[in-house]
Amino acid sequence: MAKVLVFIEQREGKAKKASYELVAASAAAGNETHAVIIGDSVSGLANESAQFGANKVHLVQDAALKLYTAESYSRALVAAIKTVNPEIVLAAHTPMAKEFMPFVSVMADAALATDCTALTFNGGKLALKRPVYSGKASAEVEFTGAGMQMATIRPNSIGLPKPDTSKTADPASISVDLSGLKTKILEVVKGNSARPDVTEAAIVVSGGRSLKNAENFKILEDLADTVGAAVGASRAAVDAGYRPHRDQVGQTGKVVSPSCYIACGISGAIQHLAGMRSSKVIVAINSDPQAPIFQIADYGIVGDLFQVVPALTTEFKKIKE
Repeated sequence: MAKVLVFIEQREGKAKKASYELVAASAAAGNETHAVIIGDSVSGLANESAQFGANKVHLVQDAALKLYTAESYSRALVAAIKTVNPEIVLAAHTPMAKEFMPFVSVMADAALATDCTALTFNGGKLALKRPVYSGKASAEVEFTGAGMQMATIRPNSIGLPKPDTSKTADPASISVDLSGLKTKILEVVKGNSARPDVTEAAIVVSGGRSLKNAENFKILEDLADTVGAAVGASRAAVDAGYRPHRDQVGQTGKVVSPSCYIACGISGAIQHLAGMRSSKVIVAINSDPQAPIFQIADYGIVGDLFQVVPALTTEFKKIKE
């Protein structure tokens, strides 16, 4: 059994479910599981952490932590590490964690493995798997020595169990010195989409340059809205101006691991495969039967996406009704 500290990532008082995946995985392994929530007025998330298995919940709250910066959150998490003194620190591999966890590893003098897709607890040691060579192979990672171990895990890699809503938490407060910060967020400009982000969605519907223009992505949006999916795009589609860069899936975009990835009109360039090949189920729709995407697809439909996608949307709507 190990003492594990899990960073609970939140935005505007709503926690990322990927963080709770890690809490549940640690608790299921019998570890002494601690959760730390950083922000301003975030005590309302304490019970959720307990319901997914946290033995103890810690809060680092300050007005300066309302909006995320790598500098302030690094200090806050290091303060929690010094208080809890864990053997293992885990965080979801999100854009936030990708930025600030390396800072934390340096400040805490700890080893860090990033972008892992599987983890196993062997007593007080972590065993991890992470993709290498653009996802064409996996490396098994273990930590040597007796130092603290840190890792970031891709969202949707483990799965989220049902919470035990009977559990509650008695959170402990941790103070942090945030004087002399050199960075400050002045404004956050949000997108106007209500769909989930591609890195967190259980289902992702992505389109390629075969969509021909931005307006044609409406057929993918209709399918996505029907099944509760996020909408992604290949680099070619983004470079052509069909979708914003935030939707790009691939080596130079976002890495996703959804339960289901539906690739529409995407040939399957190696850079795109690097960003989605760890998806649980891959469905490919392409008019070219020789498209590389079919080599990794679990299900393939050879046909015109402008006919296939609307037909799928119609059938899913019937199922929902």
